[in-house]
Amino acid sequence: MTSPGGLIHAAKCVQILPKSTPVSAAPPPLPIPGDTDLPAELVADGWRRLWSRRENRHYFWNHRTNESLWELPTAHGRQQFDPVSDPLGIMGQPGHSGQGLKRRASEEFGGPANKRIPVVHGPWDLEVPTNAVIFERPPIATPHPHPDIEVMRAQLTNKLRQCYQELCHSREGVDAPAGSFSRWLMERKVIDTGTDRLLPSQCFPEISMSMYREIMNDLPMKLVKPKFTGEARKQLSRYCEAAKKMIESRTASPESRKIIKWNVEETFTWLRRTVGASFDDFQERLTHLKRQCQPHLTEAAKQSVEAICLKIYNLSADYAKKIHDRHWELLKENNITQINASLTVENPRKVWCFPVQYALACPRLPQVEYLHDKDTMMLRYKGDALKVNTVYLQKLDQLYRYSCAEDRKLDSFLPRVWCMLKRYTTFWAASGGGESAATQATQAALPLTVLECLHKHFGVTFELFASPLNCYFRQYCSAFPDTDGYFGSRGMVLDFKPTHGSFEANPPFCEELMEASVNHFERLLSHTPEPLSFVVFFPEWRDPAPQALSRLESSRWNRRQITLPPFEHHYRHGFQHVLCRADSTMRSGNGTVVVWLQNDAGHARWGPTKERVDALLDAFRPNRERQRDRQDLLSPGRRDSTGPAD
Repeated sequence: MTSPGGLIHAAKCVQILPKSTPVSAAPPPLPIPGDTDLPAELVADGWRRLWSRRENRHYFWNHRTNESLWELPTAHGRQQFDPVSDPLGIMGQPGHSGQGLKRRASEEFGGPANKRIPVVHGPWDLEVPTNAVIFERPPIATPHPHPDIEVMRAQLTNKLRQCYQELCHSREGVDAPAGSFSRWLMERKVIDTGTDRLLPSQCFPEISMSMYREIMNDLPMKLVKPKFTGEARKQLSRYCEAAKKMIESRTASPESRKIIKWNVEETFTWLRRTVGASFDDFQERLTHLKRQCQPHLTEAAKQSVEAICLKIYNLSADYAKKIHDRHWELLKENNITQINASLTVENPRKVWCFPVQYALACPRLPQVEYLHDKDTMMLRYKGDALKVNTVYLQKLDQLYRYSCAEDRKLDSFLPRVWCMLKRYTTFWAASGGGESAATQATQAALPLTVLECLHKHFGVTFELFASPLNCYFRQYCSAFPDTDGYFGSRGMVLDFKPTHGSFEANPPFCEELMEASVNHFERLLSHTPEPLSFVVFFPEWRDPAPQALSRLESSRWNRRQITLPPFEHHYRHGFQHVLCRADSTMRSGNGTVVVWLQNDAGHARWGPTKERVDALLDAFRPNRERQRDRQDLLSPGRRDSTGPAD
């Protein structure tokens, strides 16, 4: 296990390596020395024929002189050095004496300063160094993810999601609110202390108020904003019938029955007598009716809805225990035992932020099949295929080389990519289709031009809510450290405690998580005199305004805030790693509130001056990212990286 200090040193020394393709065809078995089809004179001179996994073809290596060639060498005599025909990249180097060891590209971490990893072009900049400083932290005791366990977790999670839908439909006569299950997972993780990274298992209180409110809001029927006057009239009529039916079938007080019956009859009378009412008239009448009936309907359905929330939580805890037990059975088969003692770091020092480290050994992972199809790559394990765009797989390869130096041969790369994709697919419900449309906005990322502006003008080098798939920087916090740590994740945001740095925070649309994040930022700002800055992006919800937004705007660390109007700015799609480039952006239907939370030192260094804020507003303009891409096409070549405004 690499120590944090050693990892940081390695991160500083990490160089840009020759581009490799981790998804080459399976190589044939290496030839045994002496058992080769080379001419006898070449074998006597020390030549061997080997297989290049990176280039997917054979090459020739001399174990005596350390020469390497793509073409068949000539017998007797040293070959003329040609860098184009040097597969191993070890000839012609300063100090090369012909007696060194052969070196693979994946083994060049910590190599000479003139070695560089080629940049993978895309909506990211993985070369930006971090300015985040933290105290040394111990590795996590969470077991390494395994494809078999991820399959089991996905099956049980989808089963739990289906149970939620069936309970809502059978007990309350409504469909489960769109996106409610994924928001429940996020809300529970704010307070969950259980062992499973996805399913909640140890929460107090056990009944989720988020899930409770969302179900109650759809009773007695789900309301949608109608497009025409006729639809508004029908929805008002259906609401009256649903409210009357619900109160008659539930245990309710006589007073509640009387109030609802009177309001429903009055509304029906108004509908029969009113001719030529406008769209707004029907909407106002529906709002008034709901205001009068909802408290009584809530009281009648309270016990039933609470039972739904409690049953879902209890099933989740039971499934989490099954996953935990099966995972440790698998690890014990590989002679890996659980760590019971708490992991701590004696006398922790302040260091540059480093990726999540693992305390346990990783078992040998099974092979994952792959299929390349034009611009996409299919990764398949036991018939379960997951798709990712090839350029994003190359991005994951680069992140993996930065953060997982111990796997120098990339033997575990594809299984770990598959586990990470499977975890997010399970969370998004992308395979079953249940909530994927509702969660795509939740997982949206800031546009490329905005992140470039934040880095250039506000020194931002770190994202607090990201994933290996949508991150812009190579340092970020994510929801699943166990699957994302191989690709640069620094852990969960509520467990991340920097003392210095500039950060971007664009949390998912979960009120409980947003409120907990604001509280966390305020604690961090009050505990350090060093420069610390958070640029926070919240949706502009005003009717009513959530407590998280009110808390953010009234914070004593609020240095400035601006509001971006709805439909006048864009976000990157939450599923950008599987969509074509033309569909990777979407217009925001909500306004966006941008707030700078900074302590005094952070404000002095990265304060939101008028020029900097104007630059951010310009970066948010619609089609700004498309204009930037067009400029890159007209002037090809790598865009110069601008350092942070430290």
